[in-house]
Amino acid sequence: MAAEPAPLGWLQLKHRPLRLAVAVAGIAFAVLLILMQLGFRAALFESTLRFHERFRYDIALFSTDSVFIVRPAPFTIRRLYEALGSPDVASVSPVYIFPATWKNPWNNERRSINAVGLDPTRDLLETPGFAENLHRLGAQDVVLFDRASRPEFGPVAAQWSDDRQIETEVNDRAVEVVGLVEIGPSFGIDGTLLTSVDNWLRLFPERPRNQIQLGLVTLKPGVDPVAARDRLRAKVPPDVLVMTKADFAAREKAYWNGATPIGYVFAFGAIMGLVVGAIIVYQILFADVSEHLREYATLRAIGYRNRFVAGIVLQQAAILAVLGYLPGMAASWWLYRSAAHATRLPLHLTAERASTVFLLTLAMCALSGFLALRKVRRLDPAEVF
Repeated sequence: MAAEPAPLGWLQLKHRPLRLAVAVAGIAFAVLLILMQLGFRAALFESTLRFHERFRYDIALFSTDSVFIVRPAPFTIRRLYEALGSPDVASVSPVYIFPATWKNPWNNERRSINAVGLDPTRDLLETPGFAENLHRLGAQDVVLFDRASRPEFGPVAAQWSDDRQIETEVNDRAVEVVGLVEIGPSFGIDGTLLTSVDNWLRLFPERPRNQIQLGLVTLKPGVDPVAARDRLRAKVPPDVLVMTKADFAAREKAYWNGATPIGYVFAFGAIMGLVVGAIIVYQILFADVSEHLREYATLRAIGYRNRFVAGIVLQQAAILAVLGYLPGMAASWWLYRSAAHATRLPLHLTAERASTVFLLTLAMCALSGFLALRKVRRLDPAEVF
């Protein structure tokens, strides 16, 4: 049985191998740029929600003056006790959060680290290492260190063990690392320390106990969080925000996406990748159409309709999209792994993101193909010959 003839669009593309290589490289670069920008944008949102998702709570109280969770404004602990008076509420827990200064015990360099003060009798964090080390926070001047923190804090995770605990200084106060947890950095946090409320107040002696940065509210079983949120909003004064877990996460994402330039930059980078790719494909296809204008005129003269000629050009666009997407995705996968290892951010190439970018690449190339067809649509065989 005779082999199927190669598609006409592919034959035209491979007739100019250098032009084909340039087009594939350009599309691959556009795919790489789009995937990396979308990956960093997703990592931005995922990493900033680490605490929002790991804390055990149904309702959060947060100062209206707070911008985001890394540098929250304080509010009176009375608001938490007022919430406890609601029949919907089972328990409340104050959380103290503020950046501290960590002294690297190996090179004595100092670096800002996020310090979180918690009730050592409550299992408030759903993260590896916290529950098994919670009982150790009852001692004075002890902390739990985030093993996923950036390496600038020193090889704490590698050096720590039950029989070789690490001593250092936080805010010029001697502390001891008595356990490891795993939370991870974000765009606003390089590392994290967890300690008891009493130890936290020793690190920040100028901060009063009755001023907290976050209040966690646990509802009674069966209570609807949204309805309870609305009732609590009517109960407590308006100087605190009353939010469900979803509300809190949405507020944090909105801050990073709209109030800071970071979310805009990543979105703009992805759009620029599409624009660059579209321009490259358009120029390649337009040059090919111009080069074969006589052949297209001949096809028109012998009775072929515009649809047939357009099919050839769009076929070329689809082939370019596939050929450019594959190396771009492979390069992105490697860069994701390298960047995740270097930054310790949650960078991973998801199937959904890969599929979305593939469809965007097809659409980008198809649009360029339609634009390149304008010359063919206006083609009059009598003018060519």
